[in-house]
Amino acid sequence: MLKALPLGLVLLALAGCASYGVVDNTRQTGAGPGAGSADGYSIRAGGGSHWNSEDIGLLLAFSGGGTRAAALAYGVLQELRDTTVVIDGRERRLLDEIDLVSSVSGGSFTSAYYALYGDRIFDDFEDAFLKRNVQGQLIRGLLNPLEWFASTGRTEMAVKLYEREVFDGATFRDMQRPGSPLTLINASDLGYGVRFSFVQEYFNLLCSDISDFPVARAVTASSAVPVLFNPVVLENYQDCKQTKPDWLKAAEQRALGDPEMTRVVSGLNSYFKQDGRQYAHFVDGGITDNLGLRAIYEIVEVSGGIDTLVRKLDRKPVRHLVVVSVNASTDPEPQMDISNKQPSLGETIGAVTDAQLHLYNTATLELMNTSVQRWAKDLATPGAPVSPYFIQLGFRDISQPEQRAFFNQVPTSFSLTDEQVEKLIAAGRQILRDNPDYQRFIADLGGARTSHR
Repeated sequence: MLKALPLGLVLLALAGCASYGVVDNTRQTGAGPGAGSADGYSIRAGGGSHWNSEDIGLLLAFSGGGTRAAALAYGVLQELRDTTVVIDGRERRLLDEIDLVSSVSGGSFTSAYYALYGDRIFDDFEDAFLKRNVQGQLIRGLLNPLEWFASTGRTEMAVKLYEREVFDGATFRDMQRPGSPLTLINASDLGYGVRFSFVQEYFNLLCSDISDFPVARAVTASSAVPVLFNPVVLENYQDCKQTKPDWLKAAEQRALGDPEMTRVVSGLNSYFKQDGRQYAHFVDGGITDNLGLRAIYEIVEVSGGIDTLVRKLDRKPVRHLVVVSVNASTDPEPQMDISNKQPSLGETIGAVTDAQLHLYNTATLELMNTSVQRWAKDLATPGAPVSPYFIQLGFRDISQPEQRAFFNQVPTSFSLTDEQVEKLIAAGRQILRDNPDYQRFIADLGGARTSHR
């Protein structure tokens, strides 16, 4: 959430005429949403879909938190780039073992950029986004009188900025580069309060084709803070739908008796409502999952389990199943308790939001920890055990109190100082390197060589 925006700008953003979302998703012309097998969806679009070795299944989740989250995730990618392990008798970078990246809000800038450009991210991402005053550019746009009464809304200004300055007009077709991980850019469906991933399977529910959909628009949806920005709108093409896809029908049966999956399936079924569902409005993915972990959980469970997912990817089970959660949420000391002065409206809203966020994050982490253990057992055979690793990274892992206090004071904004960005990148590297579960994983692989650039 962009807490750094002054209240006056918020009120300015709220002023003006009614606006209408620009619809930029095309109607599907090929196989309709009924396509797909009964045992799970096929995991197409949004990136590659292969496990890179038979030893490691590496899944990353990037949280929300503005540029703070993007920089911390970038530091983790740097550390994986510079860590090499021996697999099948040859050295491989851990970066090249990434199979899936799930992200929300600020973390989606890093995941999308890496999915599109690979190692180029280490050459120009800092200048293209991390050290750019994106928030200042957005505010200047809001102050432009020509934007006050624009019929397309404030969000279009952000989409155009990201398309021009960050993603070079790229579409999801451009994510299909060889070696690209499957990338789940996640947003929240404002009308139904459910998570939505920008992959073809979810676009099938709208009877739409993701190939020509702009990456910048998906990232804008993933990071569009409600009220400050209008939702990103997609059309739900009801006229070309014939039946629900087989994978959704199968998921309905598996969800019986499971409240968590029943909620997920109910949200997916909402796109088949004939009345009142002509459009879907998407906002900040952090509202429904600020860690990006639930998208991983749902993609496994909806497809029928981890073993079914691996079969769909035409791969043998791995020996090491690794899920890394990069959590950029902060826990600053509240200032209201130093006085008996009543907290302001902003302080009250912030405190309530933070409390709810931390409680939901805790529940998500517990769910994922249990799930990773279960998935490893499901993949294992009597002669081939699978080792699970759930690696949780966050500012609480920093042992030095003064450094931890520094990061907890970094605001959730899209405008940080160069010093803040550089320290966040270094923290991402160090937190991963020092994590006990990560060290156990490296030791189980037989050790690793790390180069520090």
